[in-house]
Amino acid sequence: MQRGRQASLIIAALLIGVPLFVVLGVTLGDSLSGDHATLSHLWQTVIPEYISHSLLLMFGVATGVISIGVTTAWLTTSCRFPGQQLLSWALLLPLAMPAYITAYTYTGMLDFAGPVQSLIRDLSGWGYGDYWFPQIRSLGGAILMLSLVLYPYVYLISRAAFLQQSATTLEAGRSLGLTPWQCFFRLALPLARPAIVTGATLALMETLADYGTVQYFGVTTFTTGIFRTWYGLGDLNGAIQLAGMLLLAVIALILIERWSRRQARYDQARQRPAEAFQLRGGKAWLAAIVCWLPLALGFILPALQLAAWSIERAEIWTQASFWEITWNSFALAFIAALIVVSIALWLAYGRRQLPTAAVRISVQFAGLGYAIPGLVIAVGLLLPLTQVDHLLIAASERWFNYNPGLLLTGTLFSLLFAYTVRFLSVSLQTIQAGLSEIRPSMDEAAQIQGYRPLQILRRIHIPLLRPSVLTALILVGVDVLKELPATLVLRPFDFNTLAVRAYEMAGDERLADAGPPALMMVLVGLIPVILLSRAMVKSQHQPHKEQEFVTPRA
Repeated sequence: MQRGRQASLIIAALLIGVPLFVVLGVTLGDSLSGDHATLSHLWQTVIPEYISHSLLLMFGVATGVISIGVTTAWLTTSCRFPGQQLLSWALLLPLAMPAYITAYTYTGMLDFAGPVQSLIRDLSGWGYGDYWFPQIRSLGGAILMLSLVLYPYVYLISRAAFLQQSATTLEAGRSLGLTPWQCFFRLALPLARPAIVTGATLALMETLADYGTVQYFGVTTFTTGIFRTWYGLGDLNGAIQLAGMLLLAVIALILIERWSRRQARYDQARQRPAEAFQLRGGKAWLAAIVCWLPLALGFILPALQLAAWSIERAEIWTQASFWEITWNSFALAFIAALIVVSIALWLAYGRRQLPTAAVRISVQFAGLGYAIPGLVIAVGLLLPLTQVDHLLIAASERWFNYNPGLLLTGTLFSLLFAYTVRFLSVSLQTIQAGLSEIRPSMDEAAQIQGYRPLQILRRIHIPLLRPSVLTALILVGVDVLKELPATLVLRPFDFNTLAVRAYEMAGDERLADAGPPALMMVLVGLIPVILLSRAMVKSQHQPHKEQEFVTPRA
């Protein structure tokens, strides 16, 4: 019985990993077989540009998120100034704003026909070509957009690290005459370095996975290159090889993140919170400005622009097509969340009941998909599904003389499969955290009374896991709602979602028409951010139990 359950868990994890196996298998297979025609052509033409732009983008985003995230985390944790308590949770709000939506809003505000340049021309009397204005659709613009929406990854983990630091260490520094910034650079920053690297690595994985922002700004990276090779050249193998290179880069980032956390358990446990520095006068207002600026640029201004577009295009809210797309998006998110959470519950409970090395490794592998770009998953999924479809068509024609068409490719099945691979980790981590709070003695007492594993799950664990399951449903649903690359590639014909509609409207330079669907996504995206903020505030007022950095999945 246990062997069968263990085998089912391992097989499920392997099935979830099919897209990753396909991408790595095709890439390594072509390399070993000597099939380098497409790759050689790409190396001679575009791959150096993809690599240079990707590296510059990663370097710029890493600099941006670390400087913004660490600075704001230290100020809201260790200093007191006007608005500090409000900012401590409000700085998470940019997480609700997808990067490509932020890119659309700033393009509308800063382009030649936008309100900023129009005001400059009206006030100065200048015309086209009479003045210089920074080009938002550029590599620098992409770095700025991604930094503004991804800095909360660094902020959240760095703030947790600062809160966990021993008060005696910082007070010893004060007794030696160190200023707040000297305490920060000499004491707090070195102790928080693993957490900072973890947050920056998460932001860089999201940067490599981004498609909407870089494509709209005309920045050529691996994600745009995969689309060009696939749709432009019609070469699926070449696209898979590029996806394999991107996958290897993501794996390298994952290894860096794991390496950065290898000694996290040796940090000092917090005995009591350190007394905050009370800033006064100009220093207090400067700290407030430093914290309000990323919040205003990353959330408030884009949200106001979306609201203005939505009011300008108020008739869209009454169109049946808009609500049909909204229904498609929410129905798809709801179904995907149910599937993903059910699988996560089964895998997490299986790991609890059968904590063997094979099961642990399989469950960890199944949760790897969150770090993999949705485009890579979509590319890796299409090849096996297409082959299965051809086998089904051949069997149907041979046995029933009937061609059923494509049953898997280009259907909701492939889209839901990709969502499962991509977002299983979000649900898995949430449910595992809930299960860890249920004592094993409760399982043992139920077993003594004759309950079977499924009965224990249904009667004991699920009632206790309701908050965790609900949180997982919300997180997965919102992530599915905002996912763009996988949805673009795998959606059925003539099936639109809010993310795809906003992307299509922005691609047609109809930015105002992109406002209502984008605003709907942002409003829904606020739900997990609010939950995360509440959890952060609650944990801040609870005694610290153990030193461990938790990776956020927002």
